[in-house]
Amino acid sequence: MKILFVVNSFFEKGQGLDESARRTVQALREAGQDVRVLSGENLGDPNGPKPEFEVKAFDFPLWQPMLSSFGYHFAEWKSPVIEEAVRWADVIHMEETFFLHHAAMNWAKKLGKPMIGTYHVHPENIVFNTLGRPGGFLFCQFLYRYWCRVFYDNYKYLQCPTENVRQRLIRHRVKAECFTLSNGVVPDKCLRPLTPPDNYFDENRPLDLIYIGRTAVEKDQPTLYKAIRMSKYASRIRLHIAGRGPKLDEYTRMANQLYEDGVVKYKPIIEWCNRDQLREMAAHADLAAHCAFVEVEGMSITEAMQQGVVPVIATARYSGTSAFALDDRSKYPAKDAKALADRIDYWFDHPQERWDMGHKYAESMKQYEIANCAKRLIEIYQNAIDGKNSTKRQRFPRMAALFRNKTALL
Repeated sequence: MKILFVVNSFFEKGQGLDESARRTVQALREAGQDVRVLSGENLGDPNGPKPEFEVKAFDFPLWQPMLSSFGYHFAEWKSPVIEEAVRWADVIHMEETFFLHHAAMNWAKKLGKPMIGTYHVHPENIVFNTLGRPGGFLFCQFLYRYWCRVFYDNYKYLQCPTENVRQRLIRHRVKAECFTLSNGVVPDKCLRPLTPPDNYFDENRPLDLIYIGRTAVEKDQPTLYKAIRMSKYASRIRLHIAGRGPKLDEYTRMANQLYEDGVVKYKPIIEWCNRDQLREMAAHADLAAHCAFVEVEGMSITEAMQQGVVPVIATARYSGTSAFALDDRSKYPAKDAKALADRIDYWFDHPQERWDMGHKYAESMKQYEIANCAKRLIEIYQNAIDGKNSTKRQRFPRMAALFRNKTALL
């Protein structure tokens, strides 16, 4: 099977979408599939690896500095390489809904090649970061409808990393067959020992609270800062935020204010970390917060959970991350600093329970290992090539339910 992945910047570092694409491609290749990538050039390392089908990167006027702060680049969409790539493939996997993908989609339709897509980004992610604050409701709705009608309706299948995403797409009556499948986590040994270290129950030791994620509006680190001020353990909390983004300077000042005001004894650390550093940090952390109110999946928190750290995750209309929480003690309503402080205090009040639960979280991540996800994707690709549906899908599920329930008509 010849599988073509279409992604703007396959080799960008520190960008979750591209990282997910690289992992999926690697897993599919390890499963014996012939996978090639149509992507922009490798700007981060011109002498490094290149996509099999390479087009030039495109600098977006005015917005490029902001895009670069996310580690993101668009790719050119007028190139004969695009036709060559699509002609080569048996099935095309679209990772985004932008210019390069539109050009590839047009060629796929001309050549009769089946397409599947992955839903990686909410329109709110784009709009909030463009505005620098939440807003733009009407434009979000327009952008979402545009993606559904122009892109998703032309795909045979659409991968939804969480059920939250799938339900949103169903409400918009997308024609593609939507299926829930995680982007997958790379199998990783849990570095946390089975028994706590000697100083674990010491009431004077620092309590390591971590947040892994971009410093961006929708990640909502300010709610965590407010919660720390409300926590009875504030003076013992040692805060470490691993990430970078457009709000880095502002959020660094806010975090440092906790130290300057005497709320915390330890100066917060905000820095970008590589994968090995993240593993070590998570393995030694006492608690991990995830405050995003717009999040498709949130792979950063799943990788932290692999290392046995208990999460506290925001629940929100456009966030599917809370699906990874094993119970309500690890969830709180998004933007509610008091509720987050209460969850933090609960887990710090119960150290043995926290340690035991951490290992349960590490075990729960095994079901999301990327090899399992790749196996399911291969089935989807084959179904797309054969023109099959994996399930019988109803276009109007609410109406269908109404007619099934005869008493509802009386």
